[in-house]
Amino acid sequence: MELEALQEVVTDIEALGASMVVISPQLEKYSKQVAKKHNLTFNVLCDKGNKVASQFGLVFDLPDDLGEVYKNFGIDLERYNGDDSWTLPMSGRFILEENGKITHTDVNPDYTQRPEPSDILKLLKTQQ
Repeated sequence: MELEALQEVVTDIEALGASMVVISPQLEKYSKQVAKKHNLTFNVLCDKGNKVASQFGLVFDLPDDLGEVYKNFGIDLERYNGDDSWTLPMSGRFILEENGKITHTDVNPDYTQRPEPSDILKLLKTQQ
């Protein structure tokens, strides 16, 4: 799972003077459960209503038929995300300088294509 891979590089990221934050539309109580289950030491923040993801242009609406598939698999976005929008963010990686300037982005609309966590280290090292 990606969370474990992120956890594997968090110490190295911090050693480079950086910090890692994951942002999810899940309500805080569910994000805390995930963090505890996977022994995460980095912050998992709640983006209720996908407000931050929307500002980055990362949100998409699930079509009704796909929403039904999710429901049939027991995935209840309304419960976990705390709203009835049936929207999700695309996964992405953003590297920011301390002043907030974005120096690198990696976003793919295909949720199965995610950035490799080990690449974060390479990117951070090139910025030093």
